[in-house]
Amino acid sequence: MTDTPQFTRDGAGNLDQTLRPNSWEEYIGQAKTKENLRILLTAARERGHAAEHVLLYGPPGLGKTTLAHLIAKTLGTNMRTTSGPAIERVGDLAAILTNLSPGDVLFIDEIHRLSKSIEEVLYPAMESGVLDIIIGKGPSARTVQLELPPFTLVAATTRISLLSSPLRSRFSGGTFRLEFYTDDELARILHRSAELLEVPTTNELLLGIARRCRATPRTANYLLKRCRDLAQLEGVALDKTIIDRTFELLEIDTLGLNAPDRTVLTTIVEKFGGGPVGLNTIAAATGEEQSTIEDVIEPYLIRQGLLERTPRGRVASPEAYSHLENS
Repeated sequence: MTDTPQFTRDGAGNLDQTLRPNSWEEYIGQAKTKENLRILLTAARERGHAAEHVLLYGPPGLGKTTLAHLIAKTLGTNMRTTSGPAIERVGDLAAILTNLSPGDVLFIDEIHRLSKSIEEVLYPAMESGVLDIIIGKGPSARTVQLELPPFTLVAATTRISLLSSPLRSRFSGGTFRLEFYTDDELARILHRSAELLEVPTTNELLLGIARRCRATPRTANYLLKRCRDLAQLEGVALDKTIIDRTFELLEIDTLGLNAPDRTVLTTIVEKFGGGPVGLNTIAAATGEEQSTIEDVIEPYLIRQGLLERTPRGRVASPEAYSHLENS
């Protein structure tokens, strides 16, 4: 009989939490946002007040949740976490708000997915610290106003355009956009992650990974973990050969393009002469959903200068031809 493997949660069992920065000094990048938050939070803590509400937005994987954790640590309070899709009824929001302790941080991820009726209940809670609840129905219905403890709402969204204007205006502490990271910043993030994972490496190797991770820390850490896994199974140190083999297995090229990215680009170039071609046509030719192409694939191709959106459709740039020829 073979022994059952024992799984733990000490480093490997909850790896994303292990790699998350625990202080502002460890949080690399987003310098302007960090400085603004430092001033806001430090001043509020010195006054003994709850900090004003903060909205963080930007593409996935840039560190919005990590910032929320750091805000709670700076204020020295507990953080309650939920998400827009999880709050289905007004009663769900009321239960969360009434269970907060004074000074707590409430983090709502993907807040753009809150329903309009729940948004309207959130307005007075954010602005006046009260919760208006309607009890009963019809002529006997009455409104009960509950006083809430002072709290700080930290909200995150990848689609700020879907937030209503009244809700956006109530984030009096500020609305902060998280920017994409530079290769040097990502290399520094990977250096810290490699130390936590106990993976010996060099700055040159880490920079090679950073150049292919789509300017996103979450992707960078994911790629580092996959390189570590292959090195472990091969019983060798992490080197350029292991990194290249890992990217080959994951079908990620030198620009960070994955298989779906290249499929869309190749389809435009080879089947439609480089464009212009419409989104519907690209989706039909590649078998990808239109929303996936528009929200996931296209933004990175456009940022890399490989694709252009024109009134007539999508057009591949000369750089796209050059990249496909050399890859």
